[in-house]
Amino acid sequence: MRVTKRTNIAIRVLMHCAANSGRLVTKAEIARRCNASENHLAQVINQLAQLGYLHTQRGRNGGLELGRPADQIRIGDVFRALEAPVPLAECFADVDNTCPLTNACRLKIALTDAASAFYATLDPISLDTLVCDNAPLMDILAPAGQCTGALRQQNLAAQ
Repeated sequence: MRVTKRTNIAIRVLMHCAANSGRLVTKAEIARRCNASENHLAQVINQLAQLGYLHTQRGRNGGLELGRPADQIRIGDVFRALEAPVPLAECFADVDNTCPLTNACRLKIALTDAASAFYATLDPISLDTLVCDNAPLMDILAPAGQCTGALRQQNLAAQ
């Protein structure tokens, strides 16, 4: 399975917002830090906002932030939402399917099972898990190495 560029960029956007919680971040800032074009980012940000993963604010002091806490954003859900429209193989696409083996091929079942296993592996992982206690990532994305959500609370309680 191959992850689309859109999903890759979406995860970068979400990680950047999680690493910078408590403030609005700009598309230009994300583009610079995540090595993505602003045009491509605009499309991804719009989709993430429609799905409720981001909250956007227009205007001179506008920007974007997570639409819900990082520990409530499941990576498997994000991947499903963004990758679902992309057919895994030709036989998954009703319109463009020209494969003569579709009705007798068992590969489609195996690919469906493999995709399910892929998503099941991502389901327990939250955005918070990707960001918190990840000092190298925070050095790249966060201005002051801040950490958010449930893992930060656990770390503070342990100290």
